[in-house]
Amino acid sequence: MVVDWANFTPIASLLGGAMIGLSAALFMLFNGRVAGISGVLGGLLTADGWRDVWRVSFVAGLLAAPVLYVLMRPLPPIVIQASVPLLILGGLLVGVGTRAASGCTSGHGVCGISRGSVRSIAATLTFMAAGFGTVFAIRHLWGG
Repeated sequence: MVVDWANFTPIASLLGGAMIGLSAALFMLFNGRVAGISGVLGGLLTADGWRDVWRVSFVAGLLAAPVLYVLMRPLPPIVIQASVPLLILGGLLVGVGTRAASGCTSGHGVCGISRGSVRSIAATLTFMAAGFGTVFAIRHLWGG
């Protein structure tokens, strides 16, 4: 493994992680709900979902944040080494996994583990193991 020291930002990364944790805790405190993106978005896609101002605000913030970031700083170069069909397949598999696990990495990994949820710990370990296994298989077994 090679560390890209030019883009190694431990302080910014630590602050970003702390902000994610703080926002998840505040969301739970003020809304009484886990800040899981799949649950928020899934609820927004129901017939009455658009009436929940907090859901609309949450998703609007997710969409606005990268736009605001680009206005303040240039993005680093983005290199995607996968084909469009493979990216679509990956997205669909993530969606299926999210439904099967009753939540996504933000709900289980950030909010569930911090609450000590055994189900979330098991789900996050499964997400991580599947990701590690997939990367290993693609890079070392299939030569990608």
